Amino acid sequence: MANFFVDRPVFAWVIALITMLAGVIALRTLPLEQYPDIAPPTIWVTSTYPGASAKAVEDSVTQVIEQQLTGLDGLDYITSNSSSSGLSTVTLTFRTGTNPDVAQVQVQNKVSLATPLLPETVQRQGVLVNKASAGFLLVSALTSDNEDQSQIDLADLVRNIYFDPISRIDGVGDVRMFGSPYAMRIWLDADKLTQYELVPSDIVSVISAQNTQVSSGSLGGSPAIPGQQITATITLQSLLSTPEEFSNLPIRTSEGGQTIRLGDVARVEMGAETYSFIARYNGKPAAPFAISMSSGANALATADAIKEKLHELAPQLPAGVEPVIPYDSTPFIEASLHEVEKTLYEAVFLVFVVVLIFLQNFRSVIIPMIAVPVVLLGTLAVFALLGYTINTLTMFALVLAIGLLVDDAIVVVENVERVMEEDELGPREATRKSMGQITGALVGIAVVLSAVFVPMAFFPGSTGVIYRQFSVTIVAAMVLSVLVAIILSPALCATILKAPHEEGRRPLLARPGKVFNRFFNHVRGGYESIVARLIGIKWIMMGAFVAIVAVIGFGFVRLPTSFLPDEDQGAVMTLVQLPVGASLERTATVMEDLQHYYRDNEDAIKHVMTISGYSYAGQGQNMAVAFVRLMDWEERPGVTAQAIAGRAFRAFMGNPDAQIYPITPAPIPALGNSSGFNLYIQDQGGLGHDALLQARNQLLGMAAQSDLLSGVRPNGQEDSPQFKINIDYQKAQALGVSSSDITSLMSIGIGGRYVNDFIDRGRIKKVYVQGDAKYRMQEEDFGAWQVRNASGEMTPIEEFITTEWIYGAPQLERYNGLSAFNIQGQPAPGVSSGAAMNEMERLIAQLPEGVASEWSGISAQERESGDQSTILYILSVMVVFLCLAALYESWTVPISVLLVAPLGVGGALAFAMMRGLSNDVFFQVGLLTTIGLASKNAILIVEFAKLLEEQGKELVEATLEAARMRFRPIIMTSFAFGLGVVPLAFSSGAGAGARVAIGSAVLGGMIASTVLGVLFAPIFYIVVRKLTGAKSLVPANTAEEAHA
Repeated sequence: MANFFVDRPVFAWVIALITMLAGVIALRTLPLEQYPDIAPPTIWVTSTYPGASAKAVEDSVTQVIEQQLTGLDGLDYITSNSSSSGLSTVTLTFRTGTNPDVAQVQVQNKVSLATPLLPETVQRQGVLVNKASAGFLLVSALTSDNEDQSQIDLADLVRNIYFDPISRIDGVGDVRMFGSPYAMRIWLDADKLTQYELVPSDIVSVISAQNTQVSSGSLGGSPAIPGQQITATITLQSLLSTPEEFSNLPIRTSEGGQTIRLGDVARVEMGAETYSFIARYNGKPAAPFAISMSSGANALATADAIKEKLHELAPQLPAGVEPVIPYDSTPFIEASLHEVEKTLYEAVFLVFVVVLIFLQNFRSVIIPMIAVPVVLLGTLAVFALLGYTINTLTMFALVLAIGLLVDDAIVVVENVERVMEEDELGPREATRKSMGQITGALVGIAVVLSAVFVPMAFFPGSTGVIYRQFSVTIVAAMVLSVLVAIILSPALCATILKAPHEEGRRPLLARPGKVFNRFFNHVRGGYESIVARLIGIKWIMMGAFVAIVAVIGFGFVRLPTSFLPDEDQGAVMTLVQLPVGASLERTATVMEDLQHYYRDNEDAIKHVMTISGYSYAGQGQNMAVAFVRLMDWEERPGVTAQAIAGRAFRAFMGNPDAQIYPITPAPIPALGNSSGFNLYIQDQGGLGHDALLQARNQLLGMAAQSDLLSGVRPNGQEDSPQFKINIDYQKAQALGVSSSDITSLMSIGIGGRYVNDFIDRGRIKKVYVQGDAKYRMQEEDFGAWQVRNASGEMTPIEEFITTEWIYGAPQLERYNGLSAFNIQGQPAPGVSSGAAMNEMERLIAQLPEGVASEWSGISAQERESGDQSTILYILSVMVVFLCLAALYESWTVPISVLLVAPLGVGGALAFAMMRGLSNDVFFQVGLLTTIGLASKNAILIVEFAKLLEEQGKELVEATLEAARMRFRPIIMTSFAFGLGVVPLAFSSGAGAGARVAIGSAVLGGMIASTVLGVLFAPIFYIVVRKLTGAKSLVPANTAEEAHA
């Protein structure tokens, strides 16, 4: 095929130009993102049971919903959370690859079966099903310099102006407000109710009856009488809209004509739906709202649309109010992609320099450099065909591919120049002869490198998605590279190159070229003599090889493991938990001190947002979270988010008022909000809440003493004092009081009740009735509440209730239908996540029988990837072996190629250990790349040795001649590839963790496989040939002709 295009160079150019054109078109349409859809699809089912305890929510809502969620396709596991704030959250995590839209529809259908079984109050609030990811894409807020704007005012602006438009943006899965809009609050006066012989349910009934929209038809409506000329809509009654209108609602009119109005027994005001949060942005009141992506959405596109909408709607805000973004995950994504793009350009430049140094001829350099845009753009066209995106993983793969794709063109050019010089042929004839020698090697290299990565494409789970990005990219690039080397490169060689006697070296490079060639020939001569000596002691060398492999195996086992490297994402989050029972005011005071610490002690801080009343561990008055946004990476050289979090952890360690845990965001936000490990301990033995709590505390105590663990904490709320009311129903019955009246009074007066809606400036908002604050603060306040008996007399509820203080759970968790506790933590500094997870498993094994554990979130993915990596290595080596066996029609020759692979693995391992890296997904990809590179170098020697043997040369002579001939292209391609990944290995800035991990593994493997591979590959070939009988490779007809 190469000869065809040598004669038709225009045809070759046409193919190349069409390929590049397709790539340019693809480049304009391919979306950008940090990672592909790695996280498993997640569906959330949320509902609210106002005023209910965590236990009541779990029994009446959460379990009812869980029991209906059966028969769902692709379901992996279910977690649930029931809170004393009345919130029930059931989270369904599906296996990677499940269609999130189908999953949402299936869950919605199952939830619809559970809805009729839920309490009426829950049904009225609604049960929501959405497909939002676990982490926050960004957190925005409204803040004001105007002191007249309270947090409630700002929250109402969020609800009125931003909430609905942002919720409708494509890619937004959920919008969560940390504040609430206006609501009509009816604060009941218990004394006045008693004075007028009223109970809270009377107030609810009056509001329900008089604040309602009634449809009453029309005048002249059909069917009408004959001759009717007009028609008009009848307006009977509409919703109220102001506190004054509610205050004037008549409740009762006495026989004397006196009217008791709502304002006589209650305080009516425009308040908030809930008073659960206190938020501050740089010390000013704020109304934050967090936005989560829907499963499968593009982070950059979604965030850009959100920011555009924030800017578009800003003119509707009052003067002095502005939207801010205290937490945003997308600058890290954009900076990471920019850094990888910069690395790509650096790699191309360094490859150009290497090729120029070795070939010393601009004509020769042009040919491999032309291959770069053709193959890269062609690979982008493949992305478009397969529905892939330009993301961090595919760009990493393209950086790796640059060195590989240039290698093929270098091999072609170098061999053509060698043939022209040694055989004194013209460019066209030399190209024909050269391609006959190296086409097999080119195909073999492409097959081996592709074979290494093909098994990666078939792995399941999140790890499989990561592997697949590399696999498809590199295989596509390698296939295109070998096609360019067979189609375009020969055509260019035949038309561009000049024979040495026709055109000498360029004067600019003549003198340095001679110096370099003299030096290189000296090195090659030394290499030949060393290889000759080593062949003489080949069995000693084989023993040394076995020792090297043993050391590599020992080191590999000791290499710490993790899923993904930690990244400085430009943010630090701080989780805060005060003692149980702490008020929201106390929590806000602690958060104010925390904000001052960050702003006074860290120069790299951009701004701080604190939210009291909410944390990733749960919602409650003693919970809080702070979002600390850092300056851009170039503005804080040497200062990392991990370092800031570490200093903050030490500063807050002895805080007497709260437990404070500074953390950094997870490497993949969709897999969770924080880095570190995430697990659940389950009550599989039916031990009960108290026994499971004791086991959890035992585990936390052991973890606190471990040197491998840091910040191990329960991701939830501690059991807290609860005020229990016991109703004596027999005594109540004797007093003529019904049990429903008692529970109604407690539910409305103490817990509060949503009654119906009202109109506020054209928007529907809620009406709540609840006892005024002074009637529900202390135990003795219950004496003010009275209930009406059957004879119409008022009876204090103290007559038939008793109270006591107990301990109970403000938050209950479940995992796959069993009671559970969620525990999170981080590895100690210098310890990998894999080692920390192993330590946690060791500690959990010491817990009582019946307590089990399950990994969740990013930890589950890490365990899955660790279990699969060994299989991946074995499969890759097997596929490479089978491909080589088919290529060489031999079961033995591939062995001599694959024996070089452990040497490259050793280099990758050494670099990883020297730089303190872990065996993570990126290291594994680098390791597989190393196997392919090591095999590539061996193929170049083995292919030529086999060819020379077939021409009649003796085994050792052929091997030495092949080593000498291929030494220069091996060193050239290795330098080209090595320098191509140097920018990766020594990266800094956003996303450097992943780049350093993969770059270090590949660079270390390349150095070892080159330095040791060129020495051991000839030995392996000779040893394998001798052990298998060293039969002559000379074809029979050739041997007969030589004998004749």
